[in-house]
Amino acid sequence: MDMTGTQRIEAPREVVWAALNDPDVLKQCIPGCQSMERVGDNGFAAKAVLKIGPVKASFSGNVTLSDIDPPNGYTISGEGNGGVAGMAKGGATVKLASESDDVTILTYDVKSQISGKIAQLGSRLIDATAKKLAGEFFESFGKVVAPPPPGTEMPEEKKKWWKFGKKG
Repeated sequence: MDMTGTQRIEAPREVVWAALNDPDVLKQCIPGCQSMERVGDNGFAAKAVLKIGPVKASFSGNVTLSDIDPPNGYTISGEGNGGVAGMAKGGATVKLASESDDVTILTYDVKSQISGKIAQLGSRLIDATAKKLAGEFFESFGKVVAPPPPGTEMPEEKKKWWKFGKKG
């Protein structure tokens, strides 16, 4: 499966970059994510529960970052095992560009392969689910990373990435 897209995020590029590399942010934003832990300098171990059509599975996997070019982007690759439900592996190129000082455009290009029961569900259902999950991720990510409304104090959990931004 291949999927490409762009997302406009209301935050400076440095803030988006810091958040994309924070396991706590990723755990909050990835649908069904149960755990996300940093492994070494350029990797994460994750567990997630996903429902694709009639199949619900718990996946465990590892993700590795390469071609790291802060704060412009990276390549992410990984593999997950869902037991009898099957396996998934793939990667994505993530690029960040500043639309303005306070807005970042994130572009992604994903390529993945699946096997097992999930693969038997059909590409239309899988593609639709992948697009839905990507949409949920970016909606959550945008909310988590966005600055607080004017007149509101910034929550402590946001201060660690916003220190990289121009507003911080």
